Amino acid sequence: MDLAASILSGNRLALARLLTQVENHTPEGRQALDLLFPHTGHAHLVGVTGAPGTGKSSLVNQLALFYRRQAGKRVGIIAVDPTSPFTGGAVLGDRVRMRDLAGDPQVFIRSMASRGSLGGLAHTTSALAQVLDAAGFEIILVETVGAGQAEVDIARLAHTTLVVEAPGLGDDIQAIKAGILEIADVLVVNKADHPGVENAERALRGMLELAHPVRRVFRRHGQAVTVEAPPPAGEPVWLPPILRTVATEDKGIVELAAAIDRHAGFLRQGGDWARRERARLESETEMLLQEALNSRFRAGIPQGKYEMLMARVMERRLSPWEAARVLLDGRQA
Repeated sequence: MDLAASILSGNRLALARLLTQVENHTPEGRQALDLLFPHTGHAHLVGVTGAPGTGKSSLVNQLALFYRRQAGKRVGIIAVDPTSPFTGGAVLGDRVRMRDLAGDPQVFIRSMASRGSLGGLAHTTSALAQVLDAAGFEIILVETVGAGQAEVDIARLAHTTLVVEAPGLGDDIQAIKAGILEIADVLVVNKADHPGVENAERALRGMLELAHPVRRVFRRHGQAVTVEAPPPAGEPVWLPPILRTVATEDKGIVELAAAIDRHAGFLRQGGDWARRERARLESETEMLLQEALNSRFRAGIPQGKYEMLMARVMERRLSPWEAARVLLDGRQA
């Protein structure tokens, strides 16, 4: 039995093997993805992002426990850890905070390294989510690296994005900087038992009351782009709720899960679920296309030509723009 068929039959060992194949871009992994894709599109993808130290892993652990014990759903978890720019290694340590989930056959946790990718995710995170979707996991929790304001890639992958804040990690201005906060579907103030929780919540609520835009997806230069824009008159608007949690004490998790469920219902009722799914698939297709075209182009460059051009760029005899034009035109420098 091949990997794809084994996964559809519920084989966890085959699932682990395929996820490794997909991460390593092997032909077997790509073939299995093709076979599994018709079986995807059923899972609710929930992204969990925020600055380091906000308690994302503990929150994911408690959410997974809730979905298993209270809702009886199968839960997949993808935890992305940063990769060292010096050694290329990564400490895949999120499982340490998820020991409560150990031994449950209906929970699958996959840690993966970002491998230098920016934006909080790895290049293959979306593909891994598709494999878990095809394997029958109903809720897929994707925890980002935790790099702060640049982690906006999760908004292109997840149906529902949780932005986790915590009191005492910075001044109130940090809460309203452009970037990560605008992708929130649900705002979570974790570690709500710490001093300063009122100030943190007040800063978030002030930003929402000032003006909360609605995410819109359009296409620019062939790419799916998410922007902030006011909704048409009369169209329902989702205002991100602000919820307090203490993940280590399992406080506020029931309310958080209810907010996630309400958001999923809102997306399906208004048609935004299909729009986000289309934008996600278009973004992934175009990323794969760019990678394939770049690889094909580099393979067609005569041996030594690229190094010769780079040597001339280093000598300041040729600009990088002129070098790119020479490569694209196929002419001699």
